[in-house]
Amino acid sequence: MADLNALEARLRRLEDIEALKQLKAQYCAACDDGYDADRLASLFTEDAVWDGGRTFGVATGREAIRRHFQGASARVTIARHQVMNPIIDIDGDTASGHWLLFQPCTSAGRDGEQATWLAATYADTYARTDDGWLIARTTIDVAFFTPYDRGWVDQRFLPGREP
Repeated sequence: MADLNALEARLRRLEDIEALKQLKAQYCAACDDGYDADRLASLFTEDAVWDGGRTFGVATGREAIRRHFQGASARVTIARHQVMNPIIDIDGDTASGHWLLFQPCTSAGRDGEQATWLAATYADTYARTDDGWLIARTTIDVAFFTPYDRGWVDQRFLPGREP
């Protein structure tokens, strides 16, 4: 029986990790689909925190997260979130995730649209709920947010987007 319990625990861990990968993929897809605010908000717990720091702002609570993303597609007209290298730790009904982000995007500003590169690290915490895994907190540590044509060596951050 001990072997069966160990096997069940291993299987549950693998299923949880896959569910969290799918959750992150859903988050990226909603961002890349015009920052669908309703879809994005549905991926977070009621008391979640979305923390983009000084670069992107902070929103606390599902409704604040929804409001934060409303109109985001006017500021970032094209986004292609590419998350990779997940490190996921499960602890019962909570989990943490560490992801690298590399994102080509188009930023809109006073001077029109600009092709940009964004690289960051996501530090996430998750909660298992009656509706499955949801994001309880995401913190974005921006490494660079730079014009495509200048690159991160010449100009690491867009003006006003420094962390």
